[in-house]
Order: sequence, then structure tokens, then C-alpha cells
Amino acid sequence: MRTLKSLSIVVLALAISGCAWMTGPKDETADWSAGQIYAAAKESLADRDYEDAIRYFEILEARYPFGRFAQQAQLEVAYAYYKYDEPESAIAAADRFIKLHPRHPHVDYAYYLKGIVNFNRETGLMDRLLPRDASERDPTTTREAFFDFRELVRRFPDSRYAEDAANRMHFLRNMLARHEINVAHYYMRRGAYVAAANRAKYVIAHYDSSSATPQALAVLADAYERMGLTDLAHDANRVLSYNYPDYSPEPYRTETGWLPF
Repeated sequence: MRTLKSLSIVVLALAISGCAWMTGPKDETADWSAGQIYAAAKESLADRDYEDAIRYFEILEARYPFGRFAQQAQLEVAYAYYKYDEPESAIAAADRFIKLHPRHPHVDYAYYLKGIVNFNRETGLMDRLLPRDASERDPTTTREAFFDFRELVRRFPDSRYAEDAANRMHFLRNMLARHEINVAHYYMRRGAYVAAANRAKYVIAHYDSSSATPQALAVLADAYERMGLTDLAHDANRVLSYNYPDYSPEPYRTETGWLPF
């Protein structure tokens, strides 16, 4: 009888401990106000503890979905995701804020942050260790960043972020043009002169006055020359020499070595 009683006590103790384990650790924010949770999130941001900041912001929004703290949490969690190296989540959070609060006084920051995320998202560890020409990367996010900044400048020309966005657009535009030139070089190396000429004409038509424009004219002239289109080659060279008299043609690499244009 005593053995059965002792066994019952052990089983009860295990059941109680099992229930405690299932409930998990106590939530330290259970009795906190919205302001307290927001302050904790901001403190985590300041300490660069982005994982904790995200957790606090999400608790705040879930527990207090209305009011200024919730709105601020929806915006600042996008930044926390960005710093936590979660670009997709950062952009999704910024898009959600824009959709929910299109007239918010700080909605311009959401557009700017999207651009910044896309601007930096292709720079990984290998790029930091072994820097390479940004124009050699996949241009998809470069285009997305350009469109994000363009939307900001279009919608909010007086925004505090507009000037920086415009400067970044100029840089990105040159990178996109340079990417097209890199592709044109690729086609030239393989003797695909029509494709190279088409890429060069695209740069001239869509990225006029970019830093890659003289290179596009040089590619175009060389491609026409190699196709036997002497008159067109002459026209391209004439435009190049008239508009860029100091331009020095860049060489491009063939399978057997470097050749000038």
C-alpha cells in the first residue's frame, strides 16, 4: 500500500513538472504597457541586438495593435529586419507599413528603407573580402533599388531622404548602364556582333548621358565595323568623337587576349 502511495506521488510530481514544461518560460513582458515594450525594443536596437528588437516589436504589435506605438513598431521592425540581415522580411514589413499607413508622416522612410535594403542586399561576405565591380552582379536588385528611390523622389520630393535617394539613383543608373556594357563585351568576345550592337543601342537610348554612354558608342562602332557596316560605324565614331573628344577606348578580353576597340 505504501509502495502504491509513493508511486502515485511520483506520477503526480511528474505530471505537474510536465505541465510546467509545456507552459514554457514566463513572458517578462506580460504586464508591460505598450510604452514599456517599445522602450525595450528601442534599447535592443541601440545595443544592436536586432533579434530581441524584432521580438519586442512583434509582441507590441500583437498585444497593442492600435495606437502610435504599434504604428511605430510596424515601421521600425522593418529596419530591425534589415540590420538582422533579413532583406525579404524587411521589404515585406516596409510594404505592409506603406499599405496600412499611406498618409503617415514617416511613410517616406518606408520607401527609402526599401531602396536601401535593395541597394545593399547583393553585398555579401565574399564581396567584402574580394571587392568586385558592382556592375558585374545580377542587376535585378539594382533595378529594384532604383525604382524604390525613384518612387520616393516622385511622391515625396521634399522628403529629408530625397536628396540622398536622387544621388543613389544616379549611381545605380550608371551601374545598370555599365552592366549592359559588360554584356555587350561578352557578346563581342564571342563574335555575336548584332547582339553586342543591340545592347549598346539600348544603353544609348535608355541611359543617355550616363558614364557608360561613350563606351556604348565605342562598342556600337566596333560591332558595325566587324559586320562590314562601314557607314554606320563611321556615324557612331563621329558621334563619339564629337561628344566625348577625350574618350580613350577600353580594351575587352577575347579568348586569346586583350584587344582595343
